[in-house]
Parts: sequence; structure tokens; C-alpha cells
Amino acid sequence: MPLSREKLLAACSPSLCNNPTKKKGLSTPNLSFSVMAAQFNAVVSAQWLADAIKSGLVGSKIRVLDASWYLPITKRDARAEFAEKHIPGSSFFDLIKSSDESSPYCFTLPKSDHFSRFVGELGIGNDTHVVVYDAHDFGSYTAPRVWWMFRQFGHSSVSVLDGGMKNWLEEGHPVTPEQVKPERRHFQATPNPGWVTTYEEVLDNIGTKKFQVVDTRPAGRYRGIEPEPIEGTLPGHFPGAVNLPFTSFLQTSGKFLVKEDLFSQFKEAGFNLDQPLMATCSCGVTACFAILVAHLLGHPGVRLYDGSWSEWFNKASPENIISEGEGKKM
Repeated sequence: MPLSREKLLAACSPSLCNNPTKKKGLSTPNLSFSVMAAQFNAVVSAQWLADAIKSGLVGSKIRVLDASWYLPITKRDARAEFAEKHIPGSSFFDLIKSSDESSPYCFTLPKSDHFSRFVGELGIGNDTHVVVYDAHDFGSYTAPRVWWMFRQFGHSSVSVLDGGMKNWLEEGHPVTPEQVKPERRHFQATPNPGWVTTYEEVLDNIGTKKFQVVDTRPAGRYRGIEPEPIEGTLPGHFPGAVNLPFTSFLQTSGKFLVKEDLFSQFKEAGFNLDQPLMATCSCGVTACFAILVAHLLGHPGVRLYDGSWSEWFNKASPENIISEGEGKKM
């Protein structure tokens, strides 16, 4: 029997994911219970993961992935930082190599056989619970994209670490330079093509307005007054897209807001979570924040415009580029 909206929200709320035993009044987490429960939770806490590591579940039943990636302007090397320190038992997830590198756009979703081979080499099978984090100063940046990729390829047992490495360190949990080489596993991807929106569908949606569109980029880039990080791409947005920056979902600690505040973010931006929703950004990365948060709030069917602004600006005619800045020339 399907859960009611209220029960679904309670089961998926970040506050419960952060303390899976709070409702039972237990002083020590029951790992066998909480591990099973976390397989249905999109967000898990640092304490939950720390307990799983201490209990020897990481490596056997759980695989932890560091999916850090940084814009070149930051001059940060994600792989080098991982080699210096990372959460014990974790493997580095290369967001570039896991994408379709033949695409002219960044971070394009790969073919299912490519993804299957890639994650299989990381010791992930179809029965593995995957926990993803990154080390960005925001708390999370790329981890929701990898969460979405797993779900897009039919793997629902995947969670984002609430607050990422930022909160992990703030709570005093250990890190290590020691790297593990997992044994290769077989992973069979089962893609969900209905979760991905094409350029043509977005163009059609301008007229039909079948989907509400949330654009998670910073406000300046959405408005067209701050530069895009993609070479040759000017900022702005397409008709019908409404701005809701991904940072609006996060606390200063890097952890997600409580569910009531997450609801408020969508509501205040004018979105109705009972109606179809599509997410976009620059390259299909931070758009996954909106998909993850909507999932936490009981709306699991948000579609992603994978090409996002990098594709739209390249293909769209100037009248479909809205900008307070220079815009696109004829």
C-alpha cells in the first residue's frame, strides 16, 4: 500500500535521516535497522556513516564515494585532495570520466553500459548501498548529481552525506590518506529515460507550460549579469524558467534545511510540488539539488534537462535567451 504524503515526508525527511533512532528513544543506533532504513533515505548523517564505518559495513555492504569536482577558476585538484585525505573506506568518483566525454557539453549522462562498467570497477553491485559526498565549501555541490545518476540508472539504494566533508570535519570524524582497491563487481544499469528532458522538449514546454522549470544557478548568472563558467557561453535563462539557487536549500553548516524550510523555498519561488517539475542549471549538476530536495518532500518525479544552459545557449535562437546583460547575438 502506498504511503500517505505525510508518512512519506516523515520517512524521507533530512531530520530523521540525521538521527534514525531518535523516534525510538535509543541512545545507540541499531545499525542493522538503520542501514536498511537508509537504503530508502536520500540523505544520511555524518554520525550514521561514522557508525557504519565502525561497524565494518563500509566496504562490505556500503560503498562510499568522494565525487568532488571544482571549477578550474578555484585551482583546486579534487583527486589530489582525495589522495591527501578522505573519509575512511571511500573511493574517488571521477565525474568527468563517468560522463559521456564525446559530448560537446559538460557532464552529459553516459550510456548505460559505460556507467555499469565504471561503477563496477568501484566495487559497486546492484545490491550495494552507495553513499556519496564531496568536499566543496558549500557542503555539497556535485554529490546530488551522482545520487541522481545512480537513480537514473535504476539504483535506488543511494544516499547523499548531509553536509559532505565540510560537516564531517566539523563534527570531528576521522579522515585518512589510505586508499582501498575494491574488488570489481557486476552492475547492471536499468535506465529511466523518462527522467531526462531533451532540448526539443524544453523548447516545446515554452509554449505548452506542461512543466514548471526551476533553474538552480546563482541569481546573477540566471539574470545575465554575472559570467557563466563555461567558455563561450553568456549568462541568462530561457522563457518560463524560475530561479531557485541550489544554495537556498543549504544551512551554513552545509547540511540541508529541515523539510518545512525546504517546502518554503519552493513555495516562495512560486512552485507547486503537486504539479510536474523540471530542473536545469549550467551543466545538469546543481539542478540535481532541486531533484533531491523535491524527492525528500515526496515529489520523486522531477525531470532533468541534462544539457541545461550550456546546450540551450548553443542551440537556442536569440529570442529564447532572456538576459539583463549582453544576451545572444543574431
